Amino acid sequence: MAEYNNNLTVDPKSGYSPANSTFYSKRKPIPFPANESLDVTTFISSRAHSGKIAFIDATTGRKLTFSDVWNAVESLATSLSVDMSIRKGDVILLLSPNSIFFPIICLAVMSLGAIITTTNPLNTNNEIAKQIKDSNPVLAFTIPQLLPKLTGSNLPVILIDGVNDSNSNLKIVGDLQKLIQRKPSESRLKERVTQNDVATLLYSSGTTGASKGVISSHKNLIAMVQTIVGRFNLDEGVQTFICTVPMFHIYGLAAFAAGLLASGSTVVVLSKFEMDEMLSSIHKYKVTSLPLVPPILVALVNNADLIKKKYDLSSLASVLSGGAPLSKEVIEGFVEKYPSVRILQGYGLTESTGIGASTDSLEESRRYGTAGMLSPSMEGKIVDPESGKALPVNKTGELWLRGPTIMKGYFSNEEATASTLDSDGWLRTGDLCYIDEDGFIFVVDRLKELIKYKGYQVPPAELEALLLTHPDISDAAVIPFPDKEVGQFPMAYVVRKTGSTISESAVMDFIAKQVAPYKRIRRVAFVSSIPKNPSGKILRKDLIKLATSKL
Repeated sequence: MAEYNNNLTVDPKSGYSPANSTFYSKRKPIPFPANESLDVTTFISSRAHSGKIAFIDATTGRKLTFSDVWNAVESLATSLSVDMSIRKGDVILLLSPNSIFFPIICLAVMSLGAIITTTNPLNTNNEIAKQIKDSNPVLAFTIPQLLPKLTGSNLPVILIDGVNDSNSNLKIVGDLQKLIQRKPSESRLKERVTQNDVATLLYSSGTTGASKGVISSHKNLIAMVQTIVGRFNLDEGVQTFICTVPMFHIYGLAAFAAGLLASGSTVVVLSKFEMDEMLSSIHKYKVTSLPLVPPILVALVNNADLIKKKYDLSSLASVLSGGAPLSKEVIEGFVEKYPSVRILQGYGLTESTGIGASTDSLEESRRYGTAGMLSPSMEGKIVDPESGKALPVNKTGELWLRGPTIMKGYFSNEEATASTLDSDGWLRTGDLCYIDEDGFIFVVDRLKELIKYKGYQVPPAELEALLLTHPDISDAAVIPFPDKEVGQFPMAYVVRKTGSTISESAVMDFIAKQVAPYKRIRRVAFVSSIPKNPSGKILRKDLIKLATSKL
């Protein structure tokens, strides 16, 4: 046993303290700036680094140096403050695909103490209208092609790139390309921004209900930056990352709009994910690190021979997978096909600013199915959902997290905040997990997604993992199907592998041989793909809606 802070006795293997039933991170704690009057933009821009090129547009080849980026941030901040009277606390909407200008907009807005809220370009007009109504922005940034999605909002708009040739009645108040050319003004109003002030208002994926605005502070983002820089040893040399994940999502925003800028690394930006463009960009720009979600990793394994004939991926040193734990088959398949590339994993939520747990080496990733160990300065609890009692090592319950990246709460939603954050700052993740004797977290399932069959609890993830071991199945999702007699039973959506003719009964028989009777799949539907959100999580609510629409 080892001595931790507050004189607590903590098991050095698991990180668990029986005194307060808390798991402590085994990683080196992250350092924090002592200055409370500090915004995340100033924090990032003041960090020393040796990098030259900050961003490369994969499609056009356009490059922005670090001095280009910081000049543009200052110029845009001046325009927003002086010309458009943007003030601390104002909410600014960013509706855009990935772009080398995305981080510039975020950093300029946050430097003023204003709040950035991002939205998915694939969202419907109604979904965007709901977010606008909820967050009440005073200004929007978008591209000409997406202007119709803001119709009816009456928001003044700054165009990021291109000329407005749509019939939109929206008021265009600026052109980003011109605004970032103006001379920064020393006389602009500079309001005091503290680490505790709100920086971002990102909307959670809503996989288990309505999407909610997550309030993150400058301190949350600074802690996130420090964690990312420390995790990848980014202070030790310049790396080249490629941005395949959406910047509007916490995964993309965490890594690219802030984390890598702080280290001097170069980010190659794909405006949208396209496999060939990603691979050719790795080849062309000698990319060293590839953040991705599990489906892309699976594609890299399945098509490895063809890919390696066509592209030189010898520069690649690591892939970083987030969104869902990787199976043994996927990890070992990747190691076999790409032996020189480290495979790392991460676990986080929008509510934890993308930080929570990680595997930081191939050896750690080979704890098959793990989400990793608690991130630096993060604490965890495993809590029995029924009794509320905190549980020890190797017991399954809801994972609670506490640490410097945990959100302030949900925007204008006290009820949701109170049910998710307790008075001591613990975030209820909604994930059923256990932490093993070595401190590794294993996600068993989503708490709210458990299927209740005659009072028994059936974890969909367990059945999905079994389905994915079948040689004729390429992807699968399991949902609760309502039934008058048993309450709910497991239903599977299955994607057959090319050429397969596997039947519904064969799928059900395959599972029936491996699980208890109450866990058996009792209905199967074949689909061409499983709907997932940008971070790779299965959109079960969409499948439940599809399944029950025919009742």
